[in-house]
Amino acid sequence: MSDGFTLTPIRHLDARLVTHDWTWAEANADAIATHWDRRRAAAPEMFDGCVLLACACRIEGDVCRVDLFETRFSRFIAFRDAGSPDPTVFNAFAAVVPWTSDGAALLGIMGAHTANAGQAYFPCGTPDRQDIRPGGRVDLAGSAAREFREETGIGLAADAPEAWVLLAGRSQRAFLRPVRFPDDAQTLLARMETHRRAEAAPELVGFLAARGPDDIDGARMPGFVRAYLADAFAGAYG
Repeated sequence: MSDGFTLTPIRHLDARLVTHDWTWAEANADAIATHWDRRRAAAPEMFDGCVLLACACRIEGDVCRVDLFETRFSRFIAFRDAGSPDPTVFNAFAAVVPWTSDGAALLGIMGAHTANAGQAYFPCGTPDRQDIRPGGRVDLAGSAAREFREETGIGLAADAPEAWVLLAGRSQRAFLRPVRFPDDAQTLLARMETHRRAEAAPELVGFLAARGPDDIDGARMPGFVRAYLADAFAGAYG
């Protein structure tokens, strides 16, 4: 366990959409509405769209199976800001971890208008209806690739290896997909920054490179990022 997270390499993700009655959210509807009004006053650009949260996660061999259900972003953000008081629900998401040819991991820095202002982590987002496929499958791998492309302008090669590291914390399940790019950090950062500057309303205010343990920023990086990088720089993933 690292930084409160258990790290488990897995080969495949099997995520499904299920029906779930979230009793915590129903019981706290008034407090959620008040909290959302405060959040919107501070960041009017935030949108109360539909997102997917998880109510079950289990590992079977080299497969991780995840059950996700639909809810409103206002419910999720109130739940998260309250310290995730319902232990039966957690935030499950997937992200590409871009590694450069000279051994750096690249992260994005969230803008002031976002729910995670100032935090530095791998480009990602909470899964939503865009990620639901026929038959109720939820495409977490596609979610990670889409978010990475939208925030960096870089697509994944069709033959990029797909392997995952699950970071399981009390209220999170972060599925990280390390991808090694042929470019060095300076080149890849320049490409990302060019894309960011061309966006009409970028979520990110910039990028940074982590090259070793000394670059793990406890103030800006959330726990799952710190845990992953600490193990990666210790050689846990080859």
